[in-house]
Amino acid sequence: MDSKIMEALSFMKELDAEYGDIRLKDIFTESIKIENGQVTDLSTNRSRGMGIRVYADGAMGFAATSDLDDMDSIKNTVRLAYDTAVASSMLIRSKTTLAPKDVVTANYSTQIKSDPFSVPFEEKIELLMNCSTIMSKEEGVSYCEATLDFRKEEVIFADIEGSYITQTFYNSGGGIEAIARASSDTDTQTRSYGNILKAGYEAILELNLPKHAEIIAKEAVALSKAKDCPSGEFDLILMPTQMHLQIHESIGHPTELDRVLGSEAAFAGASFLSPDDATSNLKYGSEHVTIVADATDAMGDRGLGTFAYDDEGVPAQNITLIEKGIFKNFQSSRDNASVVNQNSHGMGLSDGWENLPIVRMTNINMQPGGFTLDNLISGIEYGFLLEENKSWSIDDKRINFQFACEIAREIENGKLTGRIFKNPIYTGRTTEFWGNCDGVCNQEHRQMVGTPNCGKGQPMQIMRVGHASQPARFRKVRLIANG
Repeated sequence: MDSKIMEALSFMKELDAEYGDIRLKDIFTESIKIENGQVTDLSTNRSRGMGIRVYADGAMGFAATSDLDDMDSIKNTVRLAYDTAVASSMLIRSKTTLAPKDVVTANYSTQIKSDPFSVPFEEKIELLMNCSTIMSKEEGVSYCEATLDFRKEEVIFADIEGSYITQTFYNSGGGIEAIARASSDTDTQTRSYGNILKAGYEAILELNLPKHAEIIAKEAVALSKAKDCPSGEFDLILMPTQMHLQIHESIGHPTELDRVLGSEAAFAGASFLSPDDATSNLKYGSEHVTIVADATDAMGDRGLGTFAYDDEGVPAQNITLIEKGIFKNFQSSRDNASVVNQNSHGMGLSDGWENLPIVRMTNINMQPGGFTLDNLISGIEYGFLLEENKSWSIDDKRINFQFACEIAREIENGKLTGRIFKNPIYTGRTTEFWGNCDGVCNQEHRQMVGTPNCGKGQPMQIMRVGHASQPARFRKVRLIANG
């Protein structure tokens, strides 16, 4: 394949391209699902192809092919990308300048202890069947589900500047879910547990799904009999299983520079931020809020947004987005970083080989504070601890949001009472909400949560990102009644 890539790059030069790069991706996935004790999905899939990007006269053209055996087909794809760039150059309002990067030759692979694809199907199915059996034994559970998800991605990046980078990534994930409904109520309640990390099969063993199967089944049944969470203004503690989506939607997306510049506005919404905000000392949250975009995995969290180089050949970086409440940086790629006179932050990523790299989150993490969970709880006279996202909504500017969680645990006089409520829904405004954060737990309580289904772009690209966080306390948050 190396010789074909080199020949395609030489052809770009013959066409007098300003710049060109090639991304070859070979992606293998495996999925297993068991519903109510029955195997309903046992599938593998492979996607292999080449995406080719060419710049001519300040305009970009892109084309892709899955025919990697025929050199003529590859050259025709290069020609199509080049011709598209030339045609686009006649229509664009302003020429694109790519932010500079170094020429690199490198190799990288996810460090794993156990190859998930070498573990027999029988062992994986036995694990999920065991979970299903445990959950179904709980009286009141009407539906239970257990899943495993594995992905191996081999990537080659090469460009006409001389970079040649190979990377291999592994993702391993698993989850369980129990649904219950009280006999006198039509309202169903769900409890779930699981995670997905950039790791090998060891990540599945660490989850200890059978142990948690009994817990979530019992809690699903208990929720089906519980009262609705009260409405009003309360102090809340969000656990990492909810914090990850709060970070994702109200910090991750609005700090993507393409949204700020307006190129995402037609589809997935824009941002309340402006290009000048990185230097305006904008107050995004309280002094307890420090958020980084860390593709280097500096803290060993094994987040899905970990890599050595992005899909533009830019090295992984650890960028501070918010420092003690003050906004500092955007997430950027080569084409939009130059608009604000910066270098790319290494966030040009693509879903598969057939799509363009666009600005995507890496691991958007909340840095640890100095509190224990007991500290946070003891500081609440009356409020709730919320776990596990159930649904979400946020406006196109990423200002007003609403989140529903699976469970609310009551806090009274600085202690958990043991009482639970169903259907907790909280709402707020982004900077006001983060400004009301008055405590974040320490490293001991840190958890990385994988988000494998972040959608963005036209055509839609589904990316896998990560969010590490600790439990955090927020004052005076509005809870609203279900329905």
